[in-house]
Amino acid sequence: MIFQFKNKKKQQQEWKLKTIEYAQQLNEFIKKGILSNWEDVGDEPSDNGREKHVDSLLKEIRKANESGTYEELRENWPLAHSPLLKILEENGQSIPTIKILDDSRIVARIGTHYQEGYVVEIKGEKVTVVTEVEHFGATPNNEFFAFTQENGVIVTKGWLGETVSVLPYPQGTENVPEGFDVEPFDGRIIPSRLVPFPDGKRVLFVAPEGIFVLEEENAVRLLPTEEDMREHFKWLRDEYPDDALEMSLDMEHGAVSPDGKFIVVGSQDSSHLIFNENYELIGDIGNMSEYPHYALFNNASDYVALNSCHFYNGITIGVELGDLPLETEAYEDNEKVIVLEELSRVYAGVCRNDEFIIGDASGYIRAFDKAGKQLWFHFIGSSIGDIDVTKDGKTLVCSTYAGFISIISLDGKDQKDYEIGSGLHTESRRWVLWKNEPKPLIW
Repeated sequence: MIFQFKNKKKQQQEWKLKTIEYAQQLNEFIKKGILSNWEDVGDEPSDNGREKHVDSLLKEIRKANESGTYEELRENWPLAHSPLLKILEENGQSIPTIKILDDSRIVARIGTHYQEGYVVEIKGEKVTVVTEVEHFGATPNNEFFAFTQENGVIVTKGWLGETVSVLPYPQGTENVPEGFDVEPFDGRIIPSRLVPFPDGKRVLFVAPEGIFVLEEENAVRLLPTEEDMREHFKWLRDEYPDDALEMSLDMEHGAVSPDGKFIVVGSQDSSHLIFNENYELIGDIGNMSEYPHYALFNNASDYVALNSCHFYNGITIGVELGDLPLETEAYEDNEKVIVLEELSRVYAGVCRNDEFIIGDASGYIRAFDKAGKQLWFHFIGSSIGDIDVTKDGKTLVCSTYAGFISIISLDGKDQKDYEIGSGLHTESRRWVLWKNEPKPLIW
């Protein structure tokens, strides 16, 4: 018994020591890279053999959740990501949508949009499944929420509040060019993103089958455009005359400005397309990396950040909406387009005051302003699923494809010595929601 205790204590001490050591080395490496523009920085620090302690770590996490000794757990077994990579292959799962409500509850979709999945509500130390919700989206200010239902997408005032709109699903025949017979969708399609408009009367419906604006009686297709469909359907007729006329999107994404006056959409095969509230194309912005991937408006609705990617990297550019209408060429500099960030393939984003806060494919949260000044970064690990921030700007919530939900206190007095980042931000709680774990765990 004494030997087991000593061995456990030794493992715990080694985990903590090596976790702090690795974080400090990586922080120094990143600092050097930023100062030198990543020239002659040498090799990135390698991890230092903590994988052998993962089983002990998980036992201690489970034990702490039974006893409620979370502070002691974090002190003895600080957060880390790279030692968990092997176990994440079996346990990790996507959390693509997350929102922090005005009363501090957190709601999140577990499972990619095309999986059966489910939605959870986190309140304090309790996690419950919200059985009546399948997919959801919200306005930035939490005023309206959109939910998928059998009979259409409903919009409610607040989370599961009073219904203000019921909008029909796309049929698949919207805006099809004349001369082409396209079969309607076989049943309702599943969105990868839902974005209510600020009046609660419309919803941007993003899916691999197309990007639509849902209105009270019909849907309007924004992507693929009529020109895209005409070219593709003509090609299908010529090359594969027996095939059905179908078209799908990859890397589909879209956003609505907080004032509802602008819509931006894109996909792997498009440029960054900006529409006004009447669905007129007023911006066709060329991508600066390979594939358009994400878009984010600022809170004032006068600026938009546009990300394009190549593998795990990418470039984010910014456009003043007052400069619209505007058309630029891909990969070409333009005086009305500002390069904001040149590292990230962006999966999620939110605005806080004048900051764009984005989450990338490498597990980093990064903040910059609309002049392209890099403000801070914070490492979570895996690819970021979604991000949200409280109205007072003091708390950030972040989900990942590894099945983690991180709650981060912003602008504090210090940062923990085991954390990887450059700002005075610290992760106050991490939820572990894994496939093969019987229940959610706090780390």
